[in-house]
Amino acid sequence: MGILYSEPICQAAYQNNLGQVWQWVREDGNCINVQDGFNGDTPLICACRRGHLRIVSFLLRRNADVNLKNQVSKTKQNESLVRMLLNAGAEVNAIDCYGCTALHYACKMKNQTLIPLLLEAHADPMIKNKHGESSLDIARRLKFSQIELLLRKAS
Repeated sequence: MGILYSEPICQAAYQNNLGQVWQWVREDGNCINVQDGFNGDTPLICACRRGHLRIVSFLLRRNADVNLKNQVSKTKQNESLVRMLLNAGAEVNAIDCYGCTALHYACKMKNQTLIPLLLEAHADPMIKNKHGESSLDIARRLKFSQIELLLRKAS
């Protein structure tokens, strides 16, 4: 079943129901950036969580705020979604409650597709999380030598 949201537009975005999302936005344009009462997810975060590109695109065209954070501040790391969010002005070096950036998570996941994309958008590989670890440190610890090289060149 997945997640249940208290905000109907968040539930519709999570369930990939573009018709419902469109209807909610048409009725109240301010609901585009509403944050769910439970975890602070916005419709954009809900759509990203499930990789619903059409809904993400719809929300971005209507100026959804790409820099609003939920209580955890993580966005699913999908190349198309990340590219869309960066093109819409998402802060590439935004940190979550653990002090981690998207680059930290991409390194932890050994994601060879996202890391160059984030570096191209000027992600800072030297930002340290709450454990004092940078993306470069993570790549080194995981013995991810190709990415370690990329991160060194970018720092």
